[in-house]
Amino acid sequence: MDLLGQALSNATASLAWPMMHLASAFPLLASVAVFARPGVDVRSVDSFLETQPSVALGKLLCNIGPDGCQAQSASPGVVIASPSTQDPNYLYTWTRDSALVFKCLVDSFLDRYDVSLQRHIEQFAVAQARIQTISNPSGSLSDGKGLGEPKFNINLTAFTGEWGRPQRDGPALRAVTLITYANWLIQNGYRPTASDIIWPIVRNDLDYVAQYWNQTGHDLWEEVSGSSFFTISSQHRALVQGTAFAKELGKASEAYAAMAPQILCFMQSFWKPSSGYIDADLNVKIGRSGKNAETILASIHSFDPHLGCDANTFQPCSDRALSNHKQTVDSFRPYRINQGIGKGEAIAVGRYIEDVYYGGNPWYLTTLAAAELLYDALYVWNQSRSVTVTHISSPFFRDLVPDISDGTYTSGSPVFSAVVEAVSKYADGFIEIVARYAAPDGSLAEQFSKEDGHPLSARDLTWSYAALLTVAARRARRVPPSWAAASGSKDGSLPTTCSATSATPSAPYASATATEFPPSQTPHCGSDAGPVSVSVSFEVFVETEFGQSIKMVGNDDALGDWDPDRALPLDASEYSPSRPVWKRTVSLGAGHVVEYKYIRLGARGSVTWEKDPNHTVAVPCAAATALQSDKWQY
Repeated sequence: MDLLGQALSNATASLAWPMMHLASAFPLLASVAVFARPGVDVRSVDSFLETQPSVALGKLLCNIGPDGCQAQSASPGVVIASPSTQDPNYLYTWTRDSALVFKCLVDSFLDRYDVSLQRHIEQFAVAQARIQTISNPSGSLSDGKGLGEPKFNINLTAFTGEWGRPQRDGPALRAVTLITYANWLIQNGYRPTASDIIWPIVRNDLDYVAQYWNQTGHDLWEEVSGSSFFTISSQHRALVQGTAFAKELGKASEAYAAMAPQILCFMQSFWKPSSGYIDADLNVKIGRSGKNAETILASIHSFDPHLGCDANTFQPCSDRALSNHKQTVDSFRPYRINQGIGKGEAIAVGRYIEDVYYGGNPWYLTTLAAAELLYDALYVWNQSRSVTVTHISSPFFRDLVPDISDGTYTSGSPVFSAVVEAVSKYADGFIEIVARYAAPDGSLAEQFSKEDGHPLSARDLTWSYAALLTVAARRARRVPPSWAAASGSKDGSLPTTCSATSATPSAPYASATATEFPPSQTPHCGSDAGPVSVSVSFEVFVETEFGQSIKMVGNDDALGDWDPDRALPLDASEYSPSRPVWKRTVSLGAGHVVEYKYIRLGARGSVTWEKDPNHTVAVPCAAATALQSDKWQY
């Protein structure tokens, strides 16, 4: 037993010096904030999320070549969709899935520097540069059309079989992922890497979006050719984020800036005001209702707290997104495993109710997406300290708080508290369903049976694991960096005139040839990178009894340099049974990577250190404040 475990088991009366471990900690493994909810087993959700993120991360990394335990035949940086080779064969790499998986990893890397994750991200970028050059059934790089090819063999050769192509979401999502990492490079003084290595890859994708956004393609489920809401939403975000990125590097951005508002105009066409939901696909003749989980996925992958509850971009807390959530989720209530569950209670969620693939079942990632949208909404409501109910969103709210009326309710009011409690309970319910139907070892397939919940279709779906990690992060109130703030826009304002147009690239599509990343690109704060120190607000969720207190100590002088006698006491002024939180704000050096632990002091002098590993925070360079949310490690 190490010294830490011994200190925990003995609960000695003096502050024992623990054994400190330098292993980097994946940020999503820091546990989650707890909300009190009658009717949902809070502890079962908490227990699931104490262990499942580490399982999900391990299994996700197993699906990335060449070091992943199930992807050793894949090229470096290549994400396999699943190791399944039959019934169905998913041993391919999809541009969309790969981009979403790596967006999850990049966001985690931004929260906490991890050299192993950085290596994966760099290998992903190199792999994508190569994929862009592969001629395929959709076309080639010369006119950009080949960028719309949805999937490739895992040895980075073209897949030439019959498929639903092109799919136009992949380039947009890939651009978003790489821009997000490139912004970190710039903030840490590595602008040449962002300009020389990342920009050439991103430019191809942004040019593709600007040129082809107004043409139809297959949806993310690869079944319908038309105009997909998920694709259009992804393209809008990519061009907004891409405009700011291009300007930052001094590159041409006019075409991106011109097209983004027109895409946003088109997005409004998907909203069905008389029905209260987003029609997933336009310009199609498929005989479906249009209620589809892709619309929920679109909202969570365009989430930006900077935009608040903006309806034009269908932000998760907007009245449109909440109404769409209700309509879409309720459409799956006929599933047998959802029978007897009332409205306002979580259920298993599929893709669309008319689905026949493998019999048409709930998916783990769509069920988790339903939860994530609600956690996104909760984050914004708590940040803005208000929630607004409109005639559009009132059916959603009335399922949860039956007597609620239209209006704006501020923090501290009984209605605001009731909404937060009810929505938290509702969100947790979706995670509880996934916990119930996950495999005993935590494995997540693609689907689970609508009859009895047993796993179906492809095993170890990489996207399922990414979905688990992102929902755990949102429940812990970890949110990705803003994509709209750099554009100067605080909402999704529509242009005066909307037109169906496109932009021809200002320069030919070209291979990204610089693909060797410099070594040792660690967090760094230059003289122009931001403040010298950052006020980091630490909060730890831990249940305590009367007379107990919580302290923290770490490897920075401001945290006592691991000297237990200098441990900092935390404040419990906001502690409640439904939200047992202890807080402390500490000034730390910008760019520093700091390790720390929490200590519980008993009323009679007992002392308990939390278990390994150490918590780690990478203090940002370009922010005056930061929030670090943890849960006591038992």
